[in-house]
Amino acid sequence: MLRRMPVRYSASALTAFATDLLARAGLDADKAADVAMVLVEGDLLGHTTHGLALLAPYLVEIEKGGMAKSGEPRVVADFPAGVTWDGQRLPGPWLVLRALDLAVARAARNGSCTVAIRRSHHIACLAAYLRPVTEQGMMVILTCSDPSVCSVAPFGGRREVFTPNPLAAAWPTDGAPVMIDVSMSITTNALTKRLQAEGGRFPGNWALDAAGHPTDDPAALFTKPPGTLLPIGGVDHGHKGYALALLVETITGALAGHGRADPKEGWGATVFVQVMNPACFGGQEEFRRQTSHVAAACRATSVRAGFDRVRLPGEAGLRRRAGQLAHGVDLHPGILPSLQPWAAKLGVPPPANM
Repeated sequence: MLRRMPVRYSASALTAFATDLLARAGLDADKAADVAMVLVEGDLLGHTTHGLALLAPYLVEIEKGGMAKSGEPRVVADFPAGVTWDGQRLPGPWLVLRALDLAVARAARNGSCTVAIRRSHHIACLAAYLRPVTEQGMMVILTCSDPSVCSVAPFGGRREVFTPNPLAAAWPTDGAPVMIDVSMSITTNALTKRLQAEGGRFPGNWALDAAGHPTDDPAALFTKPPGTLLPIGGVDHGHKGYALALLVETITGALAGHGRADPKEGWGATVFVQVMNPACFGGQEEFRRQTSHVAAACRATSVRAGFDRVRLPGEAGLRRRAGQLAHGVDLHPGILPSLQPWAAKLGVPPPANM
């Protein structure tokens, strides 16, 4: 098989293209810019199913009214260290960035701040939000669920109850930050759809078919009745992923007061954002001393066969980001073709490759 030569685009050109498409579709200018920035950041970090691959589906949502074009979140509760918003179906990336701004400002005064958001639209790649918080010396936890969708079975079951329920966190060290972004299922809905469309298979038995048999076929999730994704740990240790999925459901839907017990409203998210300021706990210097010591110990440990070194979570993504900022973004080949009809419809010239 011939290896595909990458076609690269500047990150700024991709961001401008996405911003123009979203703005011409009707999003407020600030919302269009924030959504575009987060989507491109996802691609920069290598999360190709949760970057610009989401732009065409977002444009569909705007056109049919599933994503609100303008407005502000409604404040449900507001305490110094705990805030709840009704996102009113506004763009998820814009809401999360606003929530992080608020949480960082209040954590600077109070030590920590948590923002729960009900009725947000989809929030894209969670890793895309993390780095700027760590650059301010703070630690962040971000997670979400979608109460209108279910594709993951609880351990021991064979019918879907949860979404993949991603959980992200990041914190500073004396070097690069540690950045975690993992789903509570073995894989995501987006990757499952991509593999099914391309005729691919999972690398292992990551799903159950409708009869409850483990399978590596992503098409099992598109039968009637559908199969399900397995939680982290799979058929052997999936009770761990199941437990974590329940945790995510609780700190998103239960804390926000809106979730799977309510009528479905369409593709969206219930979101949990928490920022912690080490200066208000053991101190910034002591925090970095501890995180840096553990990071160095992980890197220094002996490696087993098949590994050249031990990496920290987020290390590969940050290295990829730096390379793609310098040399251009290597988009997944299906992304721009999916956007060409929208570019023609909205009168936005597609970006030129580098």
